Parts: sequence; C-alpha cells; structure tokens
Amino acid sequence: MSEPLALISIPMLAPVRPAVERAGVATALAWELADADRPRVRTILHAGEFVLTPDYLASLPNLGLIAVISAGYDGVDVAWCRARGIEVTHAAGVNADDVADHALGLLVAGWRDMGEADRVVKEGRWRTEDRLAPQPTLTGRRLGIVGLGHIGQAVARRAEPFKLQVSWWGPNPKPAPWPMAPSLLALAQASDILVVACRGGAETRGLVTREVIEAVGPAGMIVNVSRGSVIDEDALIDALKAGRLWRAGLDVFETEPTPADRWAGVPGVLLTPHRAGGTTEGIPQMLAQALDNVQRYLAGQPLASPVRG
Repeated sequence: MSEPLALISIPMLAPVRPAVERAGVATALAWELADADRPRVRTILHAGEFVLTPDYLASLPNLGLIAVISAGYDGVDVAWCRARGIEVTHAAGVNADDVADHALGLLVAGWRDMGEADRVVKEGRWRTEDRLAPQPTLTGRRLGIVGLGHIGQAVARRAEPFKLQVSWWGPNPKPAPWPMAPSLLALAQASDILVVACRGGAETRGLVTREVIEAVGPAGMIVNVSRGSVIDEDALIDALKAGRLWRAGLDVFETEPTPADRWAGVPGVLLTPHRAGGTTEGIPQMLAQALDNVQRYLAGQPLASPVRG
C-alpha cells in the first residue's frame, strides 16, 4: 500500500495541515479526496462536534483511528467505530483550564451585566445616578456544576476564591471535595447559577429541560460551555423573555453559527461564538495530542488519550 494518509475532515481544520505535514505525516483534505486514495486513509483528524456518518466512514476501508482535536467527540459514533475496530481519541483535559476561564468570565460578566454596561458607556447613555442602581452581589451565591470532568473540576476550583458555594451533579458518583446533588433537578433548585460542563452527545441531548431551566429561577443564571444540544434552547429563550430565568451566558448553541435574529430582543443574555477552548496556547496543545495519537497508531504503539467508556 502507498504511504498512509491522515485525512483532515472539515475545512475549519485546514490550517493545521502544514503542522501535520512538518511532523512527517502525509495528509489529504476530505473535500478533495480522490476515490483512488480512500484505501490510503488510515487516520482522521477531526473536530468532535461535527458528525462523521457511518456511511462515510465505511467508505474508508483501512481507517483505524479518528483523532479528535477537541475534548468533545459527540459527532463520532464511538460504539459503531469500536465494533469495526476503529479507535477514537480526544483532547483529554488539554484545554480544560481555558474553557473554565471562559466559563467564569461568562459567569462574572453576565451576573454583573457587563455587556450592557459596556454598551451604556460606548453609546453615551452613562448617567452618574446609575452608579447607585442596585445589583445583586456574586459573593456567597450557590454554584451548581453539571458534569464534574476536567472542565467541571476546573470551574469548581476557580469558583472557590469567589466565595461561591459549589455543588455538582453527574451520572456517576466520584470522589470530590464538593457535595453531589441527588439529581439534576435538585441541583438546579439549589443553585443560583448553573454551569453546564458535561459531555455532549446523544446521552445528554436535551438534558437541561424546561423544568430544570425554570428551577434555576427568575433570580438565577445558566452558563453553558458544554454543547448547545445539552440545553433545550427554545425553552431557555422563552424563560429569559418571560422572566422565569434572569441571565444566561452561552458559548455553544443548538445550531452554529447561531442566527443573530434568534437572540434579538432576548434579555439578560451574554453570547460568545464557541471560542472557550480556542486559545493561542490551547489549540497547539490539542493538535499536538491528536498528532501524537496519529503517530502512535501508525507505529503500532499504545494511544495517548483514547476515549473511555
């Protein structure tokens, strides 16, 4: 067989090609791949939220590894891949600190309405008397974290210096210094702020339901740095508009890019374009881990960060 290829799956990842080639791994672009070269594809470099269909994967007869350049891998059917001997790796914990930083940024900026405050100054609407307009303090608030993986734990550690009272919920108990709620609904009911940091995918789709959203309540806030699919986005928007939820800070959305008109007139929301993990340090580290997995696979060595479970 000719030299094996690492397939770059989507145009968003095209900029990583020179770095992969410099590491001595031959590449191809999925949208330019010739049928004659399909047997040469041994590995795929992929961004986890984008779907790789079984039909497409089956068209690559010698595929053995999907190396996801992100923590999430919800666009990959891991069980289907395993049944066919295809390994899946991901960026395990590489950018957890960056995502947690962003989550705390959304939390603080959203709670204190800094986005609107910025617009007030820039649009010449600053009135001296507005300095005395009351705002709720953040200190001492109850913070619930959905999912206590690398990101959830990093959020919890950052929250403690803010004097937030941390608790969490996830599908499996684990040793942790913070109390675990008996259910997601119980966590929401006991939280002033709910940070969603769990894994995306079919098992968590719609996990944060209308009932959970409204349990956080008209004085509460939801922050999502997980996947847009985890939250019932229509219910979230309805709750914000109706005053059944006070604030939201979102970095991920049901559809990306999210339509701007979907958020027109929605009060109390702070939005960022899915960039929590995209730092100048984090992106090269995620790529390096994925590339390490590709090289290990091609050399017949144990993988560095296989998907577990």
